[in-house]
Amino acid sequence: MLTAIVGINWGDEGKGRMVDMLSQKYDIVVRYQGGNNAGHTVVNEKGKFILNLLPSGILRDETVNVIGPGVVVDVEHLFNEVNRLRDAGIEVTPEHLKISDRATICMPYHKLLDILEEDRLKDKKFGSTRRGIAPVYADKYMKKTIRMGDLLSPDSLTQKLKDIMEWKNLTINGGYNHEKITAEAMVEWIEAYGMPFKDYITNTTKYLSGAVKEGKNIMFEAQLGALRDIDFGIYPYTSSSSAIAAYAPIGAGIPQCKLDESIGIMKAYSSCVGEGPFTCELFGEKGDELREAGGEYGAATGRPRRVGGFDVVASRYGTLVQGATCIALTKLDVLSYLDKIPVCVAYEIDGVRTDEFPSGDALVKAKPVYEYFEGWKTDISSCRKFEQLPENAQKYVKYVENAVGCPIKYVSVGAEREQYIEMF
Repeated sequence: MLTAIVGINWGDEGKGRMVDMLSQKYDIVVRYQGGNNAGHTVVNEKGKFILNLLPSGILRDETVNVIGPGVVVDVEHLFNEVNRLRDAGIEVTPEHLKISDRATICMPYHKLLDILEEDRLKDKKFGSTRRGIAPVYADKYMKKTIRMGDLLSPDSLTQKLKDIMEWKNLTINGGYNHEKITAEAMVEWIEAYGMPFKDYITNTTKYLSGAVKEGKNIMFEAQLGALRDIDFGIYPYTSSSSAIAAYAPIGAGIPQCKLDESIGIMKAYSSCVGEGPFTCELFGEKGDELREAGGEYGAATGRPRRVGGFDVVASRYGTLVQGATCIALTKLDVLSYLDKIPVCVAYEIDGVRTDEFPSGDALVKAKPVYEYFEGWKTDISSCRKFEQLPENAQKYVKYVENAVGCPIKYVSVGAEREQYIEMF
């Protein structure tokens, strides 16, 4: 079984929680795109963990975790993330974690360039996490990067870094007027943070192809959501990689394989970190109350998330492009404080109502059409069967299911691993 766990909306839908919950059924969990620019928060019997680069299956002793060639790896961040887990009693070994030799390394100068450009843009900024993701993906397609496999050839690595820094300083020093970065400093950085992972570097194409032949169950974990995808998201306010389920086998290193299942994750309301159009956004007191009720602060950055009611238009579109075979609806319990639950059922663009998710200037001009559903005003965190939910909560779940046109298989009613309802 090859299954992708993907975000339906703008990211932060609760993918890490669902991967942690479902990974007991899988032998291998693979991160296939993105970098450390988003976080997955997982709460289980071992504690509360925020994972940026490591697959969420890392918290299960029996699961093998893979960082695929589609991922960009800040080895300093990975080094610190691994050490935090070890301090919490989580074992991380080369048997437990495998990193693709084709994965691109996100270098310190990528982070610097990200910061310099965001500062230059000022009020026109894209809302970057300032972690170097756009610059490193740009360099990847310029074919001017260091990959994890280069760590296995230290002699040629030094010369590669010298050549790249000669090119990069044309921008760092010449364009942004920042002091030059030396190749020697980058070699030292690689030795300190990259070389400790030499034994983890793997040909993931060979490893995962063998696992498929053996009939292993493999889960592919996405970062961010459909609306942050470089091609299908709210461009240019997107990430720089493909968060779409169809990319999972490619980003994992096994492009010859096809998915059996795509589980789309979406919240019972909407949230968004960063800049860009967010049609269903709630402001003022209503927005503040929902943000606090859901604890909506970015796992990677700590930034307050923008929040809104459930967005039917965006969620139906995200479900479509993710090819979702079923849905996991998260954080239903957060809505329990509301008398009336806001739902964005359509958009209005230049006075015309539409059910289609637009792009470009049309999306910027879109205004929300809200309807309100009766709340349930009671704690639902102990419910383990759909029938145990209050009637209005049942109606809300069924409405969402019909609105996006995809069956809801899981409903989470709390942050703990066991606080969920399996519908079928």
